[in-house]
Amino acid sequence: MMKGSKTTALTLAQKCKNILASNWQGNLNTIKADAKGSKEEIYTSKVKYFVKKGRPYIWVPEQELHNVNAIIDERGSFAVSSPFPGPLSKLLRSMKKMPARVALVGDVMPLKDGKVNLASEGLRETILSEQKAVKESSYPVSGILSSSNLVSTSRSENLLELLDGSKQFVVYRFNLSSCTYIDGNGSNHEVNLEDIEASKADPLSPFSMSLLDGINQSEARRRALILLCITYLNRNAKDAYMLSVDRKGFDVLGKVQGPAMNDGSRQYQWKELRFSLKEDARDVESFCRQLVDMEEEAIKSVSSFSGLG
Repeated sequence: MMKGSKTTALTLAQKCKNILASNWQGNLNTIKADAKGSKEEIYTSKVKYFVKKGRPYIWVPEQELHNVNAIIDERGSFAVSSPFPGPLSKLLRSMKKMPARVALVGDVMPLKDGKVNLASEGLRETILSEQKAVKESSYPVSGILSSSNLVSTSRSENLLELLDGSKQFVVYRFNLSSCTYIDGNGSNHEVNLEDIEASKADPLSPFSMSLLDGINQSEARRRALILLCITYLNRNAKDAYMLSVDRKGFDVLGKVQGPAMNDGSRQYQWKELRFSLKEDARDVESFCRQLVDMEEEAIKSVSSFSGLG
């Protein structure tokens, strides 16, 4: 049986790149300004973006104050959270656990018309590529995605409004000067910008929210996660949710038996568990195929152990 190991863990820079590639909206912060200059007060709003060649390109609605602020003072920050859709979000809130986040500090630079067209074309190509991947997906992929609410979890679906002409936007490139990874416990980790530049986003990232939602919305899939905890990690679980996915494996939030108490009893507690794949998933097809193989192997193992096989 495979078990999670440190060799399958992602670096902080890879985690940051994956978060940026898996979401499509974040909180942009700029410094409030008027004709007399900067006021040193912060204006914040949620905006949509996409990443091209490692840089966030941000679409700010025409009426937003950011567009005035950035003219006077280009300094800004941009915060993006790891997506936790559907039932997973409710569970984590009940546990008072925060999603991992990326906090970027840098300059908010407006694009000229020619560069705006290039950014828009890059976004259009990205959307079409993701839509094609979903449309042409095999049964293992479509079986998972069919359980997901694609209207709220599909990155490409949520970025379409930036191109449909229904709203006017000002497009900016965010030039990074620092990057911080904030884990689920609220601890800050500075990330070297050279590592950020050298890292590539995971090929699963654009589909991660839909994959998580599809798995967690399916009772059958969640029962399979429980079996994975039992057979692959030898952890007695009675509930489980998929927490994150990447090319090297996936993290599960399992409700497993804790250590023995003084009276010998054992309480169930939520714990993060790491599963590694046999081979790096080069795309969403490869990930779903390996997940299905693991599910089938776990079912066979449990059936054989129980005498049902």
